[in-house]
Amino acid sequence: MLDWMAWTWPTATFFIVIATLLVTFTVLAIKFPETPRKGVLRIETTRGDRLFITLLGSAFLNLAWLGLGLGPQPYALIVCLVFAAAVFRWV
Repeated sequence: MLDWMAWTWPTATFFIVIATLLVTFTVLAIKFPETPRKGVLRIETTRGDRLFITLLGSAFLNLAWLGLGLGPQPYALIVCLVFAAAVFRWV
């Protein structure tokens, strides 16, 4: 089923999760409009901005994890989840 692009199930799952997040945050923005807030970065951010910062930061965390050989890659997910919680709480 995934042979047309040489995808693996983990790759497909990754993109499905990203698409689900984007749809969820779009629905949240429509149903519950939000006013931007200022956090530790001293810039106004909305939920979508914080999601973008989280995804970008998580990508860099995973690259650093791979590059520095800090351990099995699934453990980087734990670090990314902590990072995401911090971004959504304080940014």
